[in-house]
Amino acid sequence: MEPSEASGQRDTQALLSTTQEMELRRRDYHVERPLLNQKQLEELGRWSSVTGTHQWRTWLQCSHARARALLLQYLPVLAWLPRYPVRDWLLGDLLSGLSVAIMQLPQGLAYALLAGLPPVFGLYSSFYPVFIYFLFGTSRHISVGTFAVMSVMVGSVTESLAPDEDFLQDLNSTVNETARDAARVQLASALSVLVGLFQVGLGLVHFGFVVTYLSEPLVHGYTTAASVQVFISQLKYVFGLQLSSRSGPLSIIYTLLEVCWKLPQSVVGTMVTALVAGVVLVVVKLLNDKLQQHLPLPIPGELLTLIGATGISYGVGLKHRFGVDVVGDIPAGLIPPVAPNSQLFAKLVGNAFAIAVVGFAIAISLGKIFALRHGYRVDSNQELVALGLSNLIGGVFQCFPVSCSMSRSLVQESTGGNTQVAGAVSSLFILIIIVKLGELFQDLPKAVLAAAIIVNLKGMLMQFTDICSLWKANRMDLLIWLVTFVATILLNLDLGLAAAVAFSLLLVVFRTQLPHYSILGQVPDTDIYRDVAEYSEAREVPGVKVFRSSATVYFANAELYSDTLKQKCGIDVDRLISRKKKLLKKKELKLKRLLKEEKLQRQAGPLEPAAASKGTSVSINANTSIRDIESNNMEGSKAKVSAGKELEDTAASGQEDAKAPDGSTLKALGLPQPDFHSLVLDLGALSFVDTVCLKSLKNIFRDFREIEVEVYMAACHTPVVTQLEAGHFFDASITKQHLFASVHDAVVFALQHPRSGPVSPVSVTQL
Repeated sequence: MEPSEASGQRDTQALLSTTQEMELRRRDYHVERPLLNQKQLEELGRWSSVTGTHQWRTWLQCSHARARALLLQYLPVLAWLPRYPVRDWLLGDLLSGLSVAIMQLPQGLAYALLAGLPPVFGLYSSFYPVFIYFLFGTSRHISVGTFAVMSVMVGSVTESLAPDEDFLQDLNSTVNETARDAARVQLASALSVLVGLFQVGLGLVHFGFVVTYLSEPLVHGYTTAASVQVFISQLKYVFGLQLSSRSGPLSIIYTLLEVCWKLPQSVVGTMVTALVAGVVLVVVKLLNDKLQQHLPLPIPGELLTLIGATGISYGVGLKHRFGVDVVGDIPAGLIPPVAPNSQLFAKLVGNAFAIAVVGFAIAISLGKIFALRHGYRVDSNQELVALGLSNLIGGVFQCFPVSCSMSRSLVQESTGGNTQVAGAVSSLFILIIIVKLGELFQDLPKAVLAAAIIVNLKGMLMQFTDICSLWKANRMDLLIWLVTFVATILLNLDLGLAAAVAFSLLLVVFRTQLPHYSILGQVPDTDIYRDVAEYSEAREVPGVKVFRSSATVYFANAELYSDTLKQKCGIDVDRLISRKKKLLKKKELKLKRLLKEEKLQRQAGPLEPAAASKGTSVSINANTSIRDIESNNMEGSKAKVSAGKELEDTAASGQEDAKAPDGSTLKALGLPQPDFHSLVLDLGALSFVDTVCLKSLKNIFRDFREIEVEVYMAACHTPVVTQLEAGHFFDASITKQHLFASVHDAVVFALQHPRSGPVSPVSVTQL
């Protein structure tokens, strides 16, 4: 054998021996330690309370570094733009911005109609907010601008506060559209300013976590219901109908019924226009999906449809010949800023808050999805500030509230967009259209815009498939989805959102109010304890009951916790305590009666002969001898002496029972005893304690000690222990020696000390 082969074999043997040794060590690995209650654990670990840092001191620091950090925090563009890799990302951002602008043009025009405003204000809302978000936003891929859900929420406000009926002309009962549109624009801009103020204010006070109360099923159910409302609201443009303006609960139901009632009045030309446009848009979308990997950019179906429909409408004269309603005048150029009407704020504050929360929820959920996919972080508080400034400044320039669009965001990402430079490019393209090309779309039929809106609802309407998936995954989430959907449909968007959030929070309370309670048993040859009803090999430790709740104990479930504990223990604790108290009271009354009789007898003893001579008459038979009489008297005196002695013995024994520690035990009273001597409460699920929880735990200690069962607690987290101390839970009868580091420690101690006694170091491996 060559030396190299021999050395290789030795290395292999050494490796094998090392591996075997590690395997043996792994098999033999165990920890032996003394039992630790909370007091010993704090001494061993040298526990000390964490001193809270005063955040306000950091906020009030004045330095160059602090000023620079604040500037970069609230103006993120200064942080990433100087390090922008032009060669790698510029081309992708340019193409992405152009693609998004091509989508944003028709969507801006369409969603303005959805908001009840002239189409040009949709273009304004696609320019100002997008550029503001470019400066202040932290997400690289979301496309800010008009969005269907936000637009229909704005439309419900404008149509309720400025209905068509308020602008009827006296002569021919026609609507004065100019005055109506001016009033609605004023409402929408004031609403945008108020939404912006809410969002900026919430962001500055770091209230970004408010969106956590909007769970994913809630958001999906809400947006699905909103998409249904969008669909129904566009039917009047598809059929060319004149409908009454409605708002409030059941308004969408009444609108649908009115559409069905007026179907015979439909304009055929409008219906054909909407149908053709819808078919073209669907076909183009299907082609884009099928040829996605072969096309560098998606086919701009919406833009091509708008251009084609505008050309056909202008050439054929759809408005004059077939009665097809068109967009109308689109003024060229930008409008000057206008201060909002502050007198409208009181009417808009409720809707503004709902729109602010919904818009932020949609934006932050999409932003976090893209951030996770591309490996960067989105600051939720800064997102609130960025969206708020977009709506605040946009409202000054006559824009309506905006958020981000899912369809445009997906296009921005898929076409190579890397930063918000793509958003800036799209806003500049929209600016060109506003200044020069907007007036070319004056003959665009509104039915085409309605068709574009309905086709774009496909993604949100597909969320109906969530019902099947949630039925299989989590039916509580399905219940939230369904309640949100039904509430939003019936109560409208603002009240529906409030009802959905309230129901979601109440459902959380309900689920914590009815947690899973279990009696734990030890898994053989381990220090692990599991539910004996679920683990067939888990065995209860003789003489010890271990009880666990799957949720924290607080005011809503504290009573249920106590009742279930007593039920799971297999003994009627309250009845046993009641019987014990009755027997003790009865025994006490008997003792008092005997003592009273003894006292009376002692007082009557010296007077007995005189009383007998005076007031006692004895009838004697003639045949009875004097000797018999004497013997009878002797027996009577003996009976009196023995009766008195028996009374004294009974009283003495009653006094001894009252003083003896075992006189009031269950066994001495003849009551049934529990089949366990110790109770361990596994409090590992506790995340906080309130006063009701403290009182409930104290009552458990009192009641079970009354039936001669010692109570221990285990597995409390340090914040919970701190709260127990702050609530003065520990006293002379309940100390930290009743609180153990783990359930196993408490069980071992309970076995070693069937009754409460001094703590002694015992190995946890002894069980």
